[in-house]
Amino acid sequence: MNRLFFLIFVLNISVLSAQDSTKVWKYGGTGVITISQVSLTNWAAGGENSVSSVGELNLFAKYEKNNISFDNILKLAYGTIKQGEKPIIKSDDRIDFSSKIGRKASEKWYYAFLFNFKTQFADGYNYPNDSVKISGFMAPAFMVYSLGMDYKPDDKLSMYFSPLTGKTTIVSNKKLSDEGAFGVTAGEEIRMELGGYLKMTAKHDLMENIVFENTVELFSNYIENPGNIDINWISQINMKVNKYLSANISTQLIYDDDIKIVIDDATGQTAPKMQFKEVFGLGLSFKF
Repeated sequence: MNRLFFLIFVLNISVLSAQDSTKVWKYGGTGVITISQVSLTNWAAGGENSVSSVGELNLFAKYEKNNISFDNILKLAYGTIKQGEKPIIKSDDRIDFSSKIGRKASEKWYYAFLFNFKTQFADGYNYPNDSVKISGFMAPAFMVYSLGMDYKPDDKLSMYFSPLTGKTTIVSNKKLSDEGAFGVTAGEEIRMELGGYLKMTAKHDLMENIVFENTVELFSNYIENPGNIDINWISQINMKVNKYLSANISTQLIYDDDIKIVIDDATGQTAPKMQFKEVFGLGLSFKF
């Protein structure tokens, strides 16, 4: 099934790329490199030396001609932090690819097919215990493929709804799959779900050189606990200082009923919990 969707996606790219790319394709991207340091010597108030760095790369390729639109977005991020004499640990790790092809149904509505893939670059550990691996590349990986309707009144707003959505969770690490991590059946590497999916993306210019972006994804499994809705909500404010300097504040809230978090280290008891991340960065930026 997954190979079939991948083949369809590749064929879509091949067919569209064979057309006049100079007029119908738009390419571009942005990158940000943020580095921060704290150095203390005989500091009476206490504290530790630290160095942190985060790199982000956002790429897009968009096609639009006649009644067809084809949007592709790739978001990559990786960050590390070194505090005192402690080993280097990662602070951010994301691979997020989204592709959506649509055919215009009316002035602002499209029939659409969406594919989304998420995973991470490197292994994750149950810090401060760096001997217990809790995640890795393709462990987990999440794939969403769906048919639905997309409301696009302009380039800054999209509301996509699909009543027919497949979600695949992959845990390629044997130890984690044997433990039944991320909702897979113990000993299995793949979990399949069927449900409804909603994705909303919005971009708003708060003022000159300050842009607010918001993305919300909701998924409900029709077969198992449909009331326990998976949530992935990302908000980001991008502030352009000048041609090369930028600042950004981002938050991400995740709730997935299939992802269990340790709530008692002594007993190892786990339960689904709300996950939240906040990142502030000031660094070098480039656009192409």
